[in-house]
Amino acid sequence: MKKQYDIIGNRKKFFLFSTVLIVFILLFSLVFGVEMDIQFKGGAMLTYGYEGEASLSAVQRDIESVLGSNVTLQTGSSIATGAQTLTISMPGTQTVETETVEQLSAALTGAYPELNFRQLSMNNVDPTIGGEFFAKSIVAVVAASVLILVYIAIRFKNIGGWPAGCMAIVALIHDLIVVYGVFVLMRVPLNGNFIAALLTILGYSINDTVVIYDRVRENRQLHGNTMDFATLVNTSINQSLARSIKTTVTTLLALGTVCVVSMIYGLDSIFTFAFPLIIGMISGVYSTVCIAGPLWVEWELRKKKK
Repeated sequence: MKKQYDIIGNRKKFFLFSTVLIVFILLFSLVFGVEMDIQFKGGAMLTYGYEGEASLSAVQRDIESVLGSNVTLQTGSSIATGAQTLTISMPGTQTVETETVEQLSAALTGAYPELNFRQLSMNNVDPTIGGEFFAKSIVAVVAASVLILVYIAIRFKNIGGWPAGCMAIVALIHDLIVVYGVFVLMRVPLNGNFIAALLTILGYSINDTVVIYDRVRENRQLHGNTMDFATLVNTSINQSLARSIKTTVTTLLALGTVCVVSMIYGLDSIFTFAFPLIIGMISGVYSTVCIAGPLWVEWELRKKKK
């Protein structure tokens, strides 16, 4: 017989750990602030293509001499041509005029003729439009969470669907805060990658939770009322634990490879998406096993006492 881990019996330790982690992330945000990309905050974004290896520190000094000090650089590659790309972001209300861009292009070409810098695109984002886009992105995340709640409530109505759904949403909020914390701790501006990572983790984490809930329902049908609810959930979690870990490890291997490749080739835009996903998926397994089910048990025990 396989070893049974007492997940439910140690639930308060898991609750305490998660509470401390969330409080730390929120306090860090308050103390050090949260950076927003121009997609949400407004500003200007310039993209250049280049060839060869560039010293970003030297390039940034030359760019700041033309555009000012409030500049963020991000490297990547063009999917269409395979060439290296350099994205210059200037968050805020400032926009870039065509004359300024021409001066910057001339400065880069004069300082680094061997890199063959060429302008690929120029975007000016109004702060109001950026704020509206951020608000709509958050609405999309909230709407997805509500739909997940309704889905679980209907699917598991025979074993207490609404409490199960609410606890699953609490676990999802835990994962979303962890992903948010990765962006904040890494000092990566919140951008489209942030919203994409949140939605990806929502789908991935809830899938694990549904698997465990399915096992709870099957065991309830198998054992009836001969097994108390805490033992029922703990048994179901243990039966699904190996599957959850193996699935996550397989996914993490693929994402880990993406992270290594992106670091080797300096693809910052890919790394800042893949790495938060890795942390989010680890959090997803943890919250599925140690938060959603145990919270559901805690709810039922408190309701029974009342």
